[in-house]
Amino acid sequence: MFAEAFGTAVDWAAIPGPPGWYDPARARHGLRALANAANLVDAARAGSRLGGGGIVHGHSAAVFPAAVAAAPLLLSVAEDGHPAAREVALGLLDEALSFFPHAGFARVSTSYDTAVPICCALANELRARADLLAALGKRGKDLLADASVHWRFDIQEPVADGADAAAFGTLAGRFPASGAAPAAELPVGGEIVILDEVTLEYAPMAGARDACLRVRGQRPSALPPGAVLFAAECGERLH
Repeated sequence: MFAEAFGTAVDWAAIPGPPGWYDPARARHGLRALANAANLVDAARAGSRLGGGGIVHGHSAAVFPAAVAAAPLLLSVAEDGHPAAREVALGLLDEALSFFPHAGFARVSTSYDTAVPICCALANELRARADLLAALGKRGKDLLADASVHWRFDIQEPVADGADAAAFGTLAGRFPASGAAPAAELPVGGEIVILDEVTLEYAPMAGARDACLRVRGQRPSALPPGAVLFAAECGERLH
């Protein structure tokens, strides 16, 4: 059983959410109840709180920014909680990753950027606990597979390559299949810059993350080291 203070370090009321939909009290009490669930009924009741306005709204298939703050806590429940609570936690993570956010509440501030799409931030949290999820069987592995679609590229060094820029860095997740040139978004200083065509010059070797992306029609100065690229389609997901 977890401590009664589980999840109280987060100021849920300070996390923005669509008025009339997001209920910080449901997030706070639901997470604590799920962590301390001792049976199926306890877990179901806690999940109902979290899924009825705490971190998602199941009936309307909406996800709230609070889901990102809740993700590491739900992963802790998946690791150490009651088996019934584990299933609820994994189900909520699955919903949070697949549901769409409301306009105006679609991005969160993280340690690596201030305007990250909710789905990308959630995918990052899931990848951070990849060993745990892989050990939980099919449901955990399915979550990792779903998270891999929300790729992230951390720029380390951009160089000129003809009329394009080649960006060397690290890739997390699965870049679209060879031959695809998806758009990417580059958050810079609170603004979102759309890069129309990005291709994978070389993929990471097995067990590594080093990769190179070609950014069509851009100069290296447009790709500052330390910046992070995300799939542009993730930023377009709106409820």
